[in-house]
Amino acid sequence: MEAEGLVRRRRMSAEPPGGEGAVAGASAGTEVRWLGGRMWALSEGIMGTLAPRIGGESELSTMQLHGSQEVSEILEPDYEGLPQGASTSTYMLAGAVAGIMEHCLMFPIDCVKTRMQSLQPDPAARYRNVMDALWRIMRTEGIWRPIRGLNVTAVGAGPAHALYFACYEKLKKTLGDVIYPGANSHLANGAAGCVATLLHDAAMNPAEVVKQRMQMFNSPYQSVLECMRYVWRHEGAGAFYRSYTTQLTMNVPFQALHFITYEYLQEVLNPHRLYNPSSHMISGALAGAVAAAATTPLDVCKTLLNTQETLALHSVSPGRAQISGLAHAFRTVYRLGGLPAYFKGVQARVIYQMPSTAISWSVYEFFKYVITKHQLERLRMQRDGEK
Repeated sequence: MEAEGLVRRRRMSAEPPGGEGAVAGASAGTEVRWLGGRMWALSEGIMGTLAPRIGGESELSTMQLHGSQEVSEILEPDYEGLPQGASTSTYMLAGAVAGIMEHCLMFPIDCVKTRMQSLQPDPAARYRNVMDALWRIMRTEGIWRPIRGLNVTAVGAGPAHALYFACYEKLKKTLGDVIYPGANSHLANGAAGCVATLLHDAAMNPAEVVKQRMQMFNSPYQSVLECMRYVWRHEGAGAFYRSYTTQLTMNVPFQALHFITYEYLQEVLNPHRLYNPSSHMISGALAGAVAAAATTPLDVCKTLLNTQETLALHSVSPGRAQISGLAHAFRTVYRLGGLPAYFKGVQARVIYQMPSTAISWSVYEFFKYVITKHQLERLRMQRDGEK
């Protein structure tokens, strides 16, 4: 059969995938080969240390096909085998790289989003749209202004996303086996995403506070360290977590919608769950857009709590030093702009989240694929050396 060389043997099913899925998988391997070659030199040492301990030579070399035919060799890496046997460190490595790349690449748009959510912006910081904001910021404040605070974001995003993806993958499988054994469970995906958010936000919230204060128009801070010292001395350590409950209130429904939508779209676009870059990118982008639009009001309140916007404070509560708590933030937003104020910056938020989640899932799934392939090749070489 002509398509026989393209069929991937999978441990998860007694039947080989259909011809179309196999062709898509082979095509995907070609698409990422050039990228893998460039990244491999930097990541091989790390991945060699953290690669999953997939047990049993029998898992790698033999299986029963239709109850009788024994296959003695795996032609392609079993991509879906990774979530079944990967170590936590593998998920953490892939997640950390995905998180850092996502936040760094999309940081200028994130800066615009923060400014467009300002409730009482300076006249010089009123923008028509995202592109107008980027152009005016670079023209009037310098070309590097949109990436101020990038360093603290990268430092926070690494561990935050490492915890996030590791927790999600482990809980998704554990809860899925209980709720709906042997199949994808939307309830398990949503619940795993919510719990993973608790860890992610606990690690990321201090970096978010510093980042957003650095992004504001006429920010008085010259560096990240100066901002951190000021907040610590004048507002106390609790200021770094002032918006934590709001962040959770926003991110728990955000991530539930995000993961459920992503996994649903994967069922539609990638039913065999092969490594398919285009399906991961499209599913991630659409999932991010849906979740971002639905949770924009909470993001506006979170930005207000993080930045403690001076003009907003003076116009609503002249004698009050700070805005504290989600309820106070909601009231302040309504007083200053009514219902439309809850959706300030929605365009920038959706524009930010679509490529952001697309990048995050694409990079994460790529590293899962590469790590699996590396581990299988290493085990195959060890097996051949013993013969």
